[in-house]
Amino acid sequence: MRENWRSKLSVLAGASALVLSAVTATPALADDAPVSPQEVRMPTDVKIVEGGATDPGAAAFFPADQEDQAGPVGSVDPAGPVETPAPGGQAESVGAAKAAPTSSTCLGSTAAYGASGCFQHNGDIVWAGDTKKDGMSAAVGVYTDYGRAEEVCVNKLGVDTWATCNKDYREDGDVRLRVLRYDGDTGKFYQPETWSGWIPVDGKY
Repeated sequence: MRENWRSKLSVLAGASALVLSAVTATPALADDAPVSPQEVRMPTDVKIVEGGATDPGAAAFFPADQEDQAGPVGSVDPAGPVETPAPGGQAESVGAAKAAPTSSTCLGSTAAYGASGCFQHNGDIVWAGDTKKDGMSAAVGVYTDYGRAEEVCVNKLGVDTWATCNKDYREDGDVRLRVLRYDGDTGKFYQPETWSGWIPVDGKY
């Protein structure tokens, strides 16, 4: 009788130790970990072009599949790492619109968390859409295949708006979009970011 009692006590003690070990050794789930914005390093002399509303009465519209049109998330600039931008970089006010671009005229639709972008070949217009109310602005960087300095179109109009930056690129060149977030208070850019493929300026693939 005493032997059976000792045997049961031993089994219970072993089971308790195993449960305690499992509880203390299990790491916290990824969803429980605090998430903070990751800064994207940009050239210190990057030109920031700020859009403004041209039609205050236009209704904002985001296609339901806008997020599905994103390119490869987390892709890396083949040019390699660059330097951190200086806060309050050069800004320029240009035309903007709250109405969304149409898929037939805007090419290279690309989206990341909180931001969308595309390129309208008719007029060389860069569209930047803000899709999340998170205190940051949508930003669309534009790169060329012929060495022109990078410029970033920033939408500071607020959530559910589109801003446009009217540029002038070589008709025989290609452009590539880099969609990400911008904090106007610090002058810094943040992930997640997404890259488009190369888009012909003349719109002819």
